[in-house]
Amino acid sequence: MKHLAITLLAAFVAMTATAQRQEVLLTSWRFSHDDAVENASEQFNDRRWQSVTVPHDWAIDGPFNKEIDKQTVRIEQNGEQQASEKTGRSGSLPWIGVGWYRTRFIVCGGAERAILNFDGAMSEPEVYVNGQKAGEWKYGYSAFNIDVTPYIYKDGRPNTLAVRLQNLPEISRWYPGAGLYRPVTLITTAASAIKEWGINVETRQVNFAERTATIEVTVSALGCFSSKYRVRVSTHGQEAVLPISYADCLGDITASGLVTLSNVQCWSPEHPQCYDLTVSLEDGNGRIVDQKTVKYGIRTLSYDERGFVLNGRPRKFKGVCLHHDLGMLGAAVNRAALAHQLVLLKEMGCDAIRTAHNMPSQWQMDLCDSLGMMVMAESFDMWKWPKVKNGYGRFYDEWWRRDLTNLIKANRLHPSIVMWSIGNEIPEQGSIDGTRMIRDMQNHVHRHDPTRPVTTGMDRIDNALSSGFAQVVDIPGINYRLPRYENAYQHLRHGFLLGSETASTVSSRGVYKFPVVPSRHAVYDDGQCSGYDVEACPWSNLPDEDWAMQDDLPWVIGEFVWTGFDYLGEPTPYDEYWPSRSSYFGIFDLAGLPKDRYYLYRSRWNPKQTTIHLLPHWTWPGREGQVTPVYCYTNHPTAELFVNGKSQGRITKNTTYNLQDTKYEPVSADNTIVLDRYRLRWNDVVYEPGELRVVVYDDKGNQVGEEVVRTAGAPHHIEISADRSQLHADGSDMAFLTVRIVDKDGNFCPDADTQVTVKVTGAGRFKGICNGDATSLEPFTRPTMKAFHGMLSVGLITTEQPGDIRVQVNASGLRPATLTLNSR
Repeated sequence: MKHLAITLLAAFVAMTATAQRQEVLLTSWRFSHDDAVENASEQFNDRRWQSVTVPHDWAIDGPFNKEIDKQTVRIEQNGEQQASEKTGRSGSLPWIGVGWYRTRFIVCGGAERAILNFDGAMSEPEVYVNGQKAGEWKYGYSAFNIDVTPYIYKDGRPNTLAVRLQNLPEISRWYPGAGLYRPVTLITTAASAIKEWGINVETRQVNFAERTATIEVTVSALGCFSSKYRVRVSTHGQEAVLPISYADCLGDITASGLVTLSNVQCWSPEHPQCYDLTVSLEDGNGRIVDQKTVKYGIRTLSYDERGFVLNGRPRKFKGVCLHHDLGMLGAAVNRAALAHQLVLLKEMGCDAIRTAHNMPSQWQMDLCDSLGMMVMAESFDMWKWPKVKNGYGRFYDEWWRRDLTNLIKANRLHPSIVMWSIGNEIPEQGSIDGTRMIRDMQNHVHRHDPTRPVTTGMDRIDNALSSGFAQVVDIPGINYRLPRYENAYQHLRHGFLLGSETASTVSSRGVYKFPVVPSRHAVYDDGQCSGYDVEACPWSNLPDEDWAMQDDLPWVIGEFVWTGFDYLGEPTPYDEYWPSRSSYFGIFDLAGLPKDRYYLYRSRWNPKQTTIHLLPHWTWPGREGQVTPVYCYTNHPTAELFVNGKSQGRITKNTTYNLQDTKYEPVSADNTIVLDRYRLRWNDVVYEPGELRVVVYDDKGNQVGEEVVRTAGAPHHIEISADRSQLHADGSDMAFLTVRIVDKDGNFCPDADTQVTVKVTGAGRFKGICNGDATSLEPFTRPTMKAFHGMLSVGLITTEQPGDIRVQVNASGLRPATLTLNSR
């Protein structure tokens, strides 16, 4: 046993000499796929297991393999009538199977109670402490706590923690990840303590003119066997002792009271103000036996005849749906990577995310609070009726109440969350059973949180109306189905509806297909989609069509676009094409690089910042003399295009088109009028090498800017840039580098596919690489990859040693690039 103790010493967590609360992340673990009952034993020797850092995704190293998730299936959500062989549906990475994790920790210094908090574990985790089973959960996306007090040593001896996880085939319609992919936290307290997730703050009243607010604070504690226990709270310069509203013979108490605050700033995406609340549990002698500080926000929200109203002001959601994987990192969460995504979305003008279709991570919600991003916090992709053979339907009857309870209690303090979603495209939506189920689930949510409404994304709105399902839910969310909006509005009681999932436009960054024809069925031999943003799926549509609905129909309260970023799995429209293994829906690609569509959404969602973006690129050897349409995405109404100085015409967006005056017809090759409302398009430009230039004018005819794109020569050198130059030496902070290949004059080479190699030295190390190509089978975790249309992204991570981080990027035949960052 001596060698085992030495090996795991780095994972020991020693408590301080007081009984005060300690919360420590357990990050150093050992991992194995070997499945044996002795893996849980204290005496088991795990020195041959792999050393890993949690959060950890055991599958992201690969390799990709089409046999991993090959299925013969008919996807009802896609309107398919016959089953066919599908590949890449869940990412084609080795996430299926069993995995074990082991670590050690020490509890000493008078601590009496120990809780393990798992923010998510994929999937079906069984938790063992010192060889004894301490608890289990089923749903891989659910946060849960296990009280391990009965199983631990409190005398300084090391405790052995082991976790078994298993992923059955066909548990998911996308890449689920695998393992302890979210944080695990050890919490130790005195015997009397504030309950985990036992603090809540609700905004009761706000006087916007006087900037005052009344909040209700509720605190639950346990182990309080004396009537003399007190709960004291302190926030924003105010302090109060909350009256005890409940106490039982088991020592559980609840205290609740109102606190009035002055000079407050309400939380919003534009002003994401949060406040600290410190809760102290005091015994009869006035001694603090437990203390915890949490963050909360003050804001009001309602949904009424004005639509969605935040802090008294109506607004429409400018939201995106996000799957939980982080591209090159897989499902393993990382604060810096999550922040990187949110910052990119904020710069586009996005103000909301939908955690599709899963419960969110706490780190993600913390960042949404601090950065200002509203959230539709979703829970399930299915209830009882299965979409995949081994999905959540196996657990629904026994677990849905526990999973929803945990979702709400773990997240209710987050001001960013403005609604709960209890399902996505649920098969039961057209049945009487489904109507009963949604009523029961919604009532359960309201019991735990009466301040937020409940929604669900309905893709069969006519069936949901017929069954009564749609009338029950607080916020009727419709996925796609634009031609059914008007009928739904007329038959719903609410006076509004939400585009809970919109667009599903497909594109590949840097790829353009000719001729440029809007299509809902386009596929090509190379497994890519056109970057002209005119291709969608049979059930979906283009962004412009959603915007016309939102602009012309005041009762449409906004949208959540499918999706903000490409994600692993669901390679529609290429789920029958190998090697396609990730999606094409994203506004950003899997590497986090913007597609052309980013600028289209930015031109609408961020009107205060000038957007001018030309597409396609202007390097087309072999297309000389051929028609090559040019689009400009801008928030301004008018522009003039020049090719080598020759005007191609000055055009203005067609703002006369209005849904109130015309019957809605989907965009097609014969109907593109709505595109000219939001885009500037020169459809008859003939390609000749040289310079493409656009000059943009505001609504008064004033020139506001221009953009120039030039034909590139041969690839000459590499350029790299970083999203951040200053990092934290904490062993987990990350920077993301954009690598571009350019010619000798610095012009971007849009078709360069050179093999690139990355070397990181100093106070950081290489973490991942991705080029955004949905058909690439190169691994994310090796420091080399081909550029895809001239670009790729690299992730590096800090060590715990401060200093410079030096990055060098090389490619055969090209001048290399270097970059130095600092970690402190």
